Amino acid sequence: MTTWYEAMILVRPEQIEANLARACDALQLPRPTRWQLCVGVLRLWHRVLFRSDTVGTSPGGRVRPTRRARLLAWRAARLPCLLAERAVVPLDFTGLGSTPEGLIRHLLGAHHDGNQFVYDLELLAAYGKLEELRARVRDVIAADDAWLRDLAVFDGYHESLLAAVDRAIARGPAMTEAEARDPDISLRAYLAWCASQPATPRATLRAWRAGTFRFDAPLAGAA
Repeated sequence: MTTWYEAMILVRPEQIEANLARACDALQLPRPTRWQLCVGVLRLWHRVLFRSDTVGTSPGGRVRPTRRARLLAWRAARLPCLLAERAVVPLDFTGLGSTPEGLIRHLLGAHHDGNQFVYDLELLAAYGKLEELRARVRDVIAADDAWLRDLAVFDGYHESLLAAVDRAIARGPAMTEAEARDPDISLRAYLAWCASQPATPRATLRAWRAGTFRFDAPLAGAA
């Protein structure tokens, strides 16, 4: 039975639970409960609200020299375009409620800085869709798709994505040990973080009151 808070936070709890099972099986991870996944979604909300500088930016990147890319570098202008392109789904913060096609559109249009591709590549690997992603990225590069290039804002984005996909197909998504334990970077760390959280809303409230819970906490044991 779906509770009111699961319906409000997860939006599509049954679909998310089915995709969660696939991802956890692929990564050989214990499966978080629905409440633990709700806490994980709240962590992502907290990141967008209080650590927004870690989403959709590239401190060391160079904005493409087109007028449109310079405009879209302003995230308030970019968001409506991302929504129209269906490159972001505001109510699916985890990606577990999206189809593989939705995840591919997300990677093609929404900028990921550094190695932040990893989360979505791990998820697409669980669906067996990395080859399809590679073909789509190659098409964008070959056609020099000006719209998607500008929507991603930064020079070299799609080339970096293609290199990451090639590496993921050959040997699995590339990540450092630190990235593999960072819930902001990798799917495996995010799901492990969720599974380590208090099992019930009441237990989470107790931990918060005791000062032992916070949304931006690292994965237990991470350096």
